Amino acid sequence: MSPRAVQDGDNMPYNASQRLDRLPESSFHRRLATLIGAGLFFDAFDLYMASGIMVALAREGWGTMQANGQFVSAGALGALLGAALAGWLGDRYGRRFAFQFNLILFGVMSLAAAVAPSMGWLIVFRLLMGIGLGAEIVVGYSTITEFVPPASRGRWGAVLFFCATAALLGSSLVSYWVIPTLGWRWMFGIAGVGGLLVWFLRKEMPESPRWLESVGRHREADAILARVEAIAEREHGPLPAPVQMVHSAPSAYRFGDLFRGRLLRSTVLAVVMNVVGLCAIYGFIIWLPTFLVKRGLSLTSSLGHTALMAGGSLLGIVLGGYLSDRFPRRRLLIANSVLCAGLGLLYPNMATLAQTTVVGFLLVASLYFTGTIGFSTYVPELFPTELRLRGTGLASAAGRGASILAPMTVAALYEWNGVQGVTLALVLMGAIQAVMIAWLGIETTQRSLDHAFSSETAGR
Repeated sequence: MSPRAVQDGDNMPYNASQRLDRLPESSFHRRLATLIGAGLFFDAFDLYMASGIMVALAREGWGTMQANGQFVSAGALGALLGAALAGWLGDRYGRRFAFQFNLILFGVMSLAAAVAPSMGWLIVFRLLMGIGLGAEIVVGYSTITEFVPPASRGRWGAVLFFCATAALLGSSLVSYWVIPTLGWRWMFGIAGVGGLLVWFLRKEMPESPRWLESVGRHREADAILARVEAIAEREHGPLPAPVQMVHSAPSAYRFGDLFRGRLLRSTVLAVVMNVVGLCAIYGFIIWLPTFLVKRGLSLTSSLGHTALMAGGSLLGIVLGGYLSDRFPRRRLLIANSVLCAGLGLLYPNMATLAQTTVVGFLLVASLYFTGTIGFSTYVPELFPTELRLRGTGLASAAGRGASILAPMTVAALYEWNGVQGVTLALVLMGAIQAVMIAWLGIETTQRSLDHAFSSETAGR
C-alpha cells in the first residue's frame, strides 16, 4: 500500500523525499530519464553543429571572421542568460514549466534560423536559441536528482551526461552527410524538429513532487507520488515503508540565502566547479588540434591524434557512472582534481607523440569524470529544493561567462609560454578545485537530497 500524504495544511507523516527515496527503479524512472536525455541530446547537438555551419556560412559569403565570431558569441551569451533564467523559472513556476519553456524556445528559434534571410537575423536567432540551450542543462540535471533513489543518483546523472556528450558524435556525422548535400539550413531544421518532438512527448511529464511540496501544493504532490508508487508496486511487488526521519518544518528560503550562511559555501563551490570545468573544456580540449599543429604535425595527423585523446571522454563517463554511487562523491572529486593537476604537469613534458597522446587521453578522461559526477549530480545536490535551480543556474551562468573568456586567455597563455603556459593554468585550476571541495564540500552519496538541509536553515 502507498502511504497516503495528508491534505494541504496538515502535518504529513511522510514527505515526498521519504516516499521517493525508498522506491525501487521502475519504468517511470527510465521513461523520465529518456525524455530528459533526449532533450539534452538535441540541446548539445545544436551547440556542437555550430563549427560545421560556420564553415558553410563562410563558403556562401555570409560568414566573415567577424560575423562568425558574433554568431558564436551570441550563442554563448544566450546560454549564459538561459542558465540564469532557468533557475528563476524552475524555482518559481516549477521544473516542468521551465522544461517546456526552454525546449519550445530552442525548437522554434532553430526552425526560424533555418529560414533566416540574412546573417544578422541568424545571429539574433542564435542568441534566442542559446537561451533555451543554456536552460536545458540546468533543469535536466536538477530534475533527475529529484526523482531517482539516492542509491542510483550518480548512475542516472552519468546516463544524462552521456546523452549530451554523444551529441558531439551525432552532430559530426549528420553534419558530414547533410551540409555538403543539403546545406546548413537543414541542420537547424533537424535540430528544431527534434527539439519540438521531445517537447511534445514531454507534455505528460510530471512536475517534481519535491518542488510541489516546497510551495505547499501537497495534494498535487500526493497524486503524482501515488502514480509513481503504483507503477513501482506493479513491477516490484509490495513496497518498503518510508523511513521516518526527524525533520524541521519547511524553510522559507529566499534567493539571498544563497549568499550567506551554509548555502554561501555551496554557492561558492558550485561556481568554482562550473568555472573550472567549462574553462578546462573550452580552454584545453577544443585547442588540442591547434597545439599539435604548432608542434609540427599536419592538420590531418593532429585531428587523428585529437580524436584518440577525445576517446578518453567515454572512459571518464563510464568510470564516473560506475564509481559515483559506490564511493563518496566528495572524495572522488577531490582525488580526481588532484589527478587532473598531475596529468596537466605531465602533458607538455612528454618526449614522444605517443606519450603525449596517452597522457592527453587520460587527461580528457579525468575532465569528463569530473563533469559526469560534478555537473550532473553533485552540484544539484548542494542546494535545497526551494533553491536548487537558482543555485545551479547561477553557477552554470558563472561557468559559461568564464568560458567565453577562456579562448582569449588560452591564446595569451600560449603566447607567453606555449603549451606549458596553458597546462599550468589547468594545474592551478585542478589544485584550487581540490582544495575548495575539501574545504566547502559536503558528502551526498547514498543520502536523501534533504539530508543536508533537514535540521537547520541556510544563513540562520
